[in-house]
Amino acid sequence: MSTPPTQSFWGATGLVASREILAQVRTKSFVISTAILLVAVLAGIVAGGIFSGRDSDPVPVAVTPQTAPILAGLGADAGLTPVDVANEDAARAAVEEGRADAAVVPDTTGTSPLGIRVVGLDSEPSAVVSAFTVAPPVDVLNPAPTGDGVRYLVSALLGGVFMMSAVGFGATIANNTIVEKQTRTVEILLAAVPARALLAGKILGNSALALGQTAAIAAVSVIGLMLTGQDELLSLLGAPLLWFILFFIVGFVLLAAIFAASASLVSRIEDSGNVLMPAMMLTMMPYFVVILFPENALVMTIASYFPFSAPVAMPVRLFVGDAAWWEPLLSLGVLALSATLAIAVAARIYRRSLLNVGPRVRLKEALASGRV
Repeated sequence: MSTPPTQSFWGATGLVASREILAQVRTKSFVISTAILLVAVLAGIVAGGIFSGRDSDPVPVAVTPQTAPILAGLGADAGLTPVDVANEDAARAAVEEGRADAAVVPDTTGTSPLGIRVVGLDSEPSAVVSAFTVAPPVDVLNPAPTGDGVRYLVSALLGGVFMMSAVGFGATIANNTIVEKQTRTVEILLAAVPARALLAGKILGNSALALGQTAAIAAVSVIGLMLTGQDELLSLLGAPLLWFILFFIVGFVLLAAIFAASASLVSRIEDSGNVLMPAMMLTMMPYFVVILFPENALVMTIASYFPFSAPVAMPVRLFVGDAAWWEPLLSLGVLALSATLAIAVAARIYRRSLLNVGPRVRLKEALASGRV
């Protein structure tokens, strides 16, 4: 079927993308599910911050004769138990030896507004710092790498967000494609726009929706971390989160093209299970990789260059500091090249399968056929 040249390719693509976006945002299910998701994310972060800050046992804090009155002035409600030592060196030794979780020592630099400094072993002792109205400077004796718990949490969060968005919006693309074939609506659409523009518009529109939802999750996460005082985690997430958004955009385009091409092979929703299964598996792969192997450097390195897992694996490696500065650039380049090739193949399949209503079109036939 020939398409009348009534508008440019990008004009037709924009028209289809707008149609896809409006069709989604006008549905109550999309609005309600997005609102529930954002509330759940915020509640989870706030609850995690509250419970992580709770400690049923008092925190032992080493104090010198100069700082003991300051700690005593905080009162018993602060949840801090003083451990008296002779001087600052003894206080730091108490922390290193495990006799105290933290130490409060006099400030000799003149930079502290309270005249004291807080000493921690491998991280900032938040329970001690938060007891003061004005946060004193903190000295960390042996800074530790990112903890396993935090690594697992960030891996699960990034992997879960990518999987839910890709599966949700990828399924929307597939469902719309099949319904349009089943109802013969696609014949009307192809009379107005070329098949390539129809595919590009579906990918662009749903990519914009997925990115918008992901950006909203990121914004809510930042708000939650700020509300719960988890500024240290927020500062660690900054750059990796920006890289995740970049990888998310390209990675979603790659998967969206696969979902659209796969769905175009069938004409009934009942037949979609088999053709969409490979796309579903490729979408869920990043989540299971980062959940099962977050501490395996070799697996994570390989996954950060494999196109379908790179959108999650590379930001996680950046978060824990395992990737060199050039690695995300190379990984993103590989992902972009893979997405370009996927779009080219998907466009060929999509264009040659859309008007084939009836039995399932075999992939080999769609790639080799000379039909529309």
